[in-house]
Amino acid sequence: MGEIWGVLAAVASSALGGASIGATRFLVGAVDPLAIGALRFGIGVLLLLPLALLQRGSWPPRRDWPGVVGLGLLFFAAFPILFNASLIFTTAARGSLALSTLPLLTMLVGAALGAEPLTARKTTGVLVTILGVSMALLSGLATAPPGAWRGDLLMVAAALCMALYSIWSKPYVRSSGPIPFTTLAMAAGAGVLITGSLLRGSFAPVAEFGAPQWFGATYLGAFGAALTFYLWAFALERTTPTRVAISVTVNPIAASLVGAALLGEPLSCNLMAGIVTVFVGIWIATTQPQQARMVASDPH
Repeated sequence: MGEIWGVLAAVASSALGGASIGATRFLVGAVDPLAIGALRFGIGVLLLLPLALLQRGSWPPRRDWPGVVGLGLLFFAAFPILFNASLIFTTAARGSLALSTLPLLTMLVGAALGAEPLTARKTTGVLVTILGVSMALLSGLATAPPGAWRGDLLMVAAALCMALYSIWSKPYVRSSGPIPFTTLAMAAGAGVLITGSLLRGSFAPVAEFGAPQWFGATYLGAFGAALTFYLWAFALERTTPTRVAISVTVNPIAASLVGAALLGEPLSCNLMAGIVTVFVGIWIATTQPQQARMVASDPH
């Protein structure tokens, strides 16, 4: 039952991440992407910190701090920088498809590092979800700007950062709990983004923010950072990195649905077919046949 809750938390995390794209798109016209990342994770840390301090016994021990900080720099600093840089060269659709390689990368790296076994069922599920994302984004994949391959490679590099974070963070999450771990890791990444924003003068437009811009930034911090990445760590505590990573294919689906609801973007037949295919792939990768369950439950 705990594993089911882990998968559901991962899907919810990725859905929130997809929905946060709308808030990011709204803010990107007012402030540069580096400052958006700094605001997102800075506000997220401020919201998580009181909860983490209440869990005094679960705060990561000092010996774990270098590892937790390193993972925070990998995921909350390197990942958003690579992600934003990729979209300079490629389209949103191609970028989303490149990011959907995350479960495949997580599965392969996890198997190479001995973190989890490589099975035919998980491989099939991962490939089916990537097919689903391809179907959902079909209309946006036909056109590509010159040099789009640079952006595609940057997004795959971002996905690799996320895969390594998912694999390496699992023991730290189990040791200290998802809230204290996420708070410390996010604080490390936010510190780098805030420092970079200050050096570049990226916060200057914030002085002109009105209520809509502050609402967007607060939404990103509360739901796009604090809740999203708490749920991601919660999921890693309860299931395998690949089963968590496969949920990222929900991200572009959620972004498309939010775009349809709030921006009036059309829902195409290939989008609906892609949604169904993605969830079929997630079901394949996160379940096991009845016979396998019986063997796993038999102590002899």
